[in-house]
Amino acid sequence: MSTTITPPTPPKSTAIENAELRDWKAAIAADAQTPPPGLFSSAFLQETAAMTRRLFIQLQRRPTTLAAGVIQPVMWLLLFGALFQNVPQGLFGDSQNYGQFLGAGIIVFTAFGGALNAGLPVMFDREFGFLNRFLVAPLASRYSIVMASAIFIAAMSLVQTAAIVGLSAFLGAGLPDVLGLGLLVLIVLTLVLGVTALSLGLAFSLPGHIELIAVIFVTNLPLLFASTALVPLAFMPPWLQVVASLNPLSYAIEPIRYVYLHGDWGLGSVVMQAPFGAVTLGGAIAVLIGFCGLSLALVHPLLRRRIA
Repeated sequence: MSTTITPPTPPKSTAIENAELRDWKAAIAADAQTPPPGLFSSAFLQETAAMTRRLFIQLQRRPTTLAAGVIQPVMWLLLFGALFQNVPQGLFGDSQNYGQFLGAGIIVFTAFGGALNAGLPVMFDREFGFLNRFLVAPLASRYSIVMASAIFIAAMSLVQTAAIVGLSAFLGAGLPDVLGLGLLVLIVLTLVLGVTALSLGLAFSLPGHIELIAVIFVTNLPLLFASTALVPLAFMPPWLQVVASLNPLSYAIEPIRYVYLHGDWGLGSVVMQAPFGAVTLGGAIAVLIGFCGLSLALVHPLLRRRIA
């Protein structure tokens, strides 16, 4: 006598669960067709704040990073200022001493160096797989990654700038007026945003952190020496004057140096005599803003890429 085995009926809960799963997948597919909120939305501000908070938590766990970032420019200012303290007055333009001349260069180069290193944390996140979690998440805009890094580096740069300005004043370099200090902060923040965007672009495009560190080392010192940070433009040979006149750092250094030395500055004040003509303070700021906008435009297609 044969017996017929009837297959078990799936429990009712399984059918309900499968239906809910199908509904969930349909909802996800529908949301995928909806564009993200984008810039200037509350979601963008929220995710930028969360990423920025993460960077500050990392800094809290490694406070020596901030300490070293403050000590290094202070040492540069002290050592270079002492090295050239016996230079005849008037050799460096209107500066009373070399420390006063050097202060603007140290401020800008410190901010530049910090922003150039902004891509390293992102590169390490990429190598450990953490960055892909950001990129596959429904972000309002991937520019939140850029803005979070820029805010963090800007905060670090402002702390370093305050230390340099304070030490320079103690050494006899004086202080610009309130508007001059505001202009100094604006210049530093604009430079930081532009260089941070370029650094993050390198972090998205280079294969690993070894290559990124190599680019940083190759870029750092040449841009310092090919700028007006250490000597005036008139001290350089003609070919280097052309290079320094094309260097964005020079357009950040010279306005800061000018407001330090002149209390009656304005946007039409000539801050640099380049080989191709006079550069005004307003023109230098326009160049920095253009550099920042170009950097953000260049990094945009890299942010849209899927990183393996």
